[in-house]
Amino acid sequence: MEQFILCEKREWGTLVTLNRPQALNALNDEVLHQLDETLRALNADPAVPVVIITGAGEKSFVAGADIAAMKDMTPKDARQFSLRGQAVMNRIANMRGIVIAAVNGFALGGGCELAMACDIRVASTKARFGIPEVSLGVIPGFGGTQRLSRLAGRGKALELMATGSQIGAEEALRLGLVNHVVQPEELFTACEALAKKIAANSADAVALGKQSIYAGSEMDLERGLAYEAGLFALTFAGPDQKEGMSAFLEKRAEKHFRNK
Repeated sequence: MEQFILCEKREWGTLVTLNRPQALNALNDEVLHQLDETLRALNADPAVPVVIITGAGEKSFVAGADIAAMKDMTPKDARQFSLRGQAVMNRIANMRGIVIAAVNGFALGGGCELAMACDIRVASTKARFGIPEVSLGVIPGFGGTQRLSRLAGRGKALELMATGSQIGAEEALRLGLVNHVVQPEELFTACEALAKKIAANSADAVALGKQSIYAGSEMDLERGLAYEAGLFALTFAGPDQKEGMSAFLEKRAEKHFRNK
């Protein structure tokens, strides 16, 4: 079996590379399966506070879903493919740690959906984003209509969906679709710098903060605040709170969190 997902352990976590450059890292069933299994294993490892996801080669992050594999699908096949892709995107969004997308080129269709499922997106100036599925007679099926409207607003999501247009990294930054735009040669340096800052903190606290932001965004403010208070209280049940506050009061630069 060809290995489409490569993993490399780093001090801050794991670098995950989609390795199908001859097809611009397009997503098919096998790629989705391997990515899902990889993420499942990483999420079970408390020593992985950060995951960076990128695509192999210089042209593409993920160019989209594999059109050749979809061409002859029946409606039943298409629904199953959509649900499979959505499950993988949801696994990314629900990872315990922070997931950073290092977008090094085309992030179109399923690639844009994968990037949007990540917590933080850093784009090369060469990156291109879009959900152009209507030009193929279909709509986004891996969460694109839902996540893009939440990140960039309903009006812009409708425009990008209906026109099938692509946008560059600077426009994506203006819309809030990406967090940072850097030169191509600086992409991994910037992503690793973010990863190291995140990994220096309590992995438990980061995970609970992520949970509070995501879950609270689907609640009204009153319920969101109550949810936050419950998770805030939960942090006082573990050792990281005592270590972090003791280090602060003792003016210690080094902290011994459980993820260290």
